[in-house]
Amino acid sequence: MPKSSNFLKAAAASALLMLPAACAHPAAFAPRGPGQQTGYTDRQLAANRWRVTFTGNSVTPREQVEDDLLLRAAQVTLAAGYSHFLFDSRDTQARTNVTAVPEPGPYWGRGWRFHPTFGYDPFGPDVDIITTTSFQAYAEIVVLNDDQAAHEPRAVDAKAVMQHLTPPPSPPA
Repeated sequence: MPKSSNFLKAAAASALLMLPAACAHPAAFAPRGPGQQTGYTDRQLAANRWRVTFTGNSVTPREQVEDDLLLRAAQVTLAAGYSHFLFDSRDTQARTNVTAVPEPGPYWGRGWRFHPTFGYDPFGPDVDIITTTSFQAYAEIVVLNDDQAAHEPRAVDAKAVMQHLTPPPSPPA
């Protein structure tokens, strides 16, 4: 088989692998349900303390993940009857996945492939390496009333956050 034919097969396989990524949308600003990989969670740890997370997918930029965490912290604060919050701790973690996708070929064996010109190839099949990164932001927040916030320089006004950050529109169906 000519080399250009092998190149065309590899290009077609790569295009098919990239098709789902091209159609992918950033993670929706929505609760993360059972079995879901993306979205927000929150959990009350004490009367005035919450753990909030937002997990994006491989096409959700880090900045969007962090904005969605901030927005969810503001929502939790207002829903709990408070006006302000402060971050006690917070972090954003990157999760990188590396996937090896074999090049399509006429014959496969365990670590060997048949090459029409050279016979069996001892170096095994050619592979494409695909790397994707997704982000998860998490924080512990302390919710404050107006009097407490007046004495805390790190206090964040939840209503101001809500006015400046709006959840992104849901991806089209």
